[in-house]
Amino acid sequence: MARYPRGLTAVALMLSWGVPTAAQEFTIEEVLSAPMPSNLVASPSGGAFAWIQTEEGVRNVYVATAPGYQGKQLTTYFEDDGHGLGDLQFTVDGSSIIFSRGGDPNRQGQFPNPRGFTEAQPISSFIIPVEGGEPRRLQNRRALVLAPDGTTAVFSQDGGVHRFRLDGEGEPEKLFEVRNGAGSLAFSPDGSMIAFVSQRGDHSFVGVWVEGEQEIRWMSPGLWSDGMPAWSPDGTQIAFGRTMNIPGLWPFVPVRETVPFSIRIADVATGKSREVFRADEGRGSAFHGWNGSAQLFWGAGGHLVFPWEKSGWLNLWSVPVGGGEAICLTPGDLEVQFGSITPDKTEILFDSNQGDIDRKHLWRVPVDGSRSPGPLTSGSGIEWAPVMDGDGRIAFLASDASIPAHAEILSTEGARRALVDGWMPDDFPVEHLVEPEQVVFSAADGLMIHGQLFRPKGLTPGEKRPAAIFFHGGSRRQMLLGFHHRGYYHNTYAFNQYLANKGFVVLSVNFRSGIGYGLDFREAIDYGATGASEFNDVMGAGAYLRSRPDVDPHRIGLWGGSYGGYLTALGLARASDMFAAGVDLHGVHDWNVVINGFRPDYDKGQWDEFSQRAFESSPMADLDSWRSPVLLIHGDDDRNVPFSESVDLAFHLSRLGIYYEELVFPDEVHGFLLHSNWVAAFEAADDFFERMLLQNQAPSHTKARK
Repeated sequence: MARYPRGLTAVALMLSWGVPTAAQEFTIEEVLSAPMPSNLVASPSGGAFAWIQTEEGVRNVYVATAPGYQGKQLTTYFEDDGHGLGDLQFTVDGSSIIFSRGGDPNRQGQFPNPRGFTEAQPISSFIIPVEGGEPRRLQNRRALVLAPDGTTAVFSQDGGVHRFRLDGEGEPEKLFEVRNGAGSLAFSPDGSMIAFVSQRGDHSFVGVWVEGEQEIRWMSPGLWSDGMPAWSPDGTQIAFGRTMNIPGLWPFVPVRETVPFSIRIADVATGKSREVFRADEGRGSAFHGWNGSAQLFWGAGGHLVFPWEKSGWLNLWSVPVGGGEAICLTPGDLEVQFGSITPDKTEILFDSNQGDIDRKHLWRVPVDGSRSPGPLTSGSGIEWAPVMDGDGRIAFLASDASIPAHAEILSTEGARRALVDGWMPDDFPVEHLVEPEQVVFSAADGLMIHGQLFRPKGLTPGEKRPAAIFFHGGSRRQMLLGFHHRGYYHNTYAFNQYLANKGFVVLSVNFRSGIGYGLDFREAIDYGATGASEFNDVMGAGAYLRSRPDVDPHRIGLWGGSYGGYLTALGLARASDMFAAGVDLHGVHDWNVVINGFRPDYDKGQWDEFSQRAFESSPMADLDSWRSPVLLIHGDDDRNVPFSESVDLAFHLSRLGIYYEELVFPDEVHGFLLHSNWVAAFEAADDFFERMLLQNQAPSHTKARK
């Protein structure tokens, strides 16, 4: 491990490298102390909203009810125990809230247990009254689907669909079973039928179970992948989406066009269907979904609403159920991301980056396109995930550059206020945070790339600071000019603020293959496993920082997690002369290994040309030019990027004499469940950058092979 040079104190080192010696104005724990809201839902039958709030790893359900809509904590969990909360929904009458607690099992059937409890907790569903009380366990399952009468619910298990009573009486009954199981369960409006999707690998069917019948009704089964079932209001028809499987298509490969997707409407009685919409050839022919509460809405007046990239941007479109020309509900160079349909199904509420490409604001638009989208919010903040309750009130989540994410409500006059008074911790360093600047720079191949620049306070003319470049994961993500809507990036944004407060110039890069900038940017040519074209953005970011008068070109570090760990490792492997050190959290190091994790049917031996290019697009292919030190951080129950990716990289770095450090979290998953592990990871990264970039303790590099 690295040691301080003999006779040279840390203060002397900081002075010799021109780094301010002023005390850090806040700690990592303080900047990570703000609660993070998620999973905001509305009561369909009255005035109420509920959401999950995570505060320093402690997850609880919150609720706000009419008329005052003052948020309160409903559950009483009090430990950073790693047990997730999710699947939030109101009961039909709005009197109770259903939620799940715990984590899904891995492929070996093991439940996440990062605290190391002697017995792991399986995921279970609970119900709790809105007015308060103790949660009651319903089932050792998640994703329950409520029947319209509110007395029963169904769930999928072991290939079958089971029904049980919410009052706890009796045992669950199996309604039906189907090969490969049933997903996307959806009750008909009267509750007598259940639509579902049966995945069959390279194809899928939409089926309907009917109470009292002994056979499944299949809706026009064919050589397609059918899904996204949406019931008509009278329950006699089902709309669904139809796409075609692309043979040999593996994850992390660009798809700009294919056989066009379509939308069909099936007659439930006969199973026969008709096409009401077909995408055009070329751009937009491949279906790309959004993060809305559904991919296909059956709106009022017989209008189907769905996302489509005809323009090269992810817009919402509407088509009459009787067929006809589709109309764009959200025209322009913008991308919708989160949204929902109003209880009366007349409007869509959504967020987009219209006119403010590195932020998100809220809008509403009629499902029939009778008027243009109307703004609900604007300004320098970020707003997302709008929902409307049964009383017509709208709630959403919001943040800005210095105010972390929190739940808000709109008054009938359009005024905004937080749903919880005094939600921000007293020691949260809001006054010490900087406002990131939008920057646009050229990648090495000329593509223009957006980023957020965090400049430390107190910079003096001519002063050169160390710098850190952050790469997000995904890669289908977009970092914004403020606290992010995902908990993972809410935390990384906070750490970027911490680094800026420490004196670093920080650049967060929205590299190609991310979202927010259109189809061609997301489906970038040669991205990921097909050529690592994002490396041009890595080099462009380094060149941009080197050109700045406030950056020391010899002290630029890289950091990121998952896909960001991949780009960190790629930058160190291919450009150690530009990047002095890196922090790689659960990064991708060999695409062939990671693709096999996502698709167990992938056998690189059967795809010689593709697997060779995938390897050449990986950091493991360029270890001979790696020189810079790296910190590897990984949880060994990672279900996204195999832990072996860090084990194998460490082996090869050791053989090549390349300096690395490690931090391992036993039984932790990809997006760390424990708040304490986030703190530990960032403290380790802080210490590593302190020694490598601020104090010039990077070890000498050897290339001797053992």
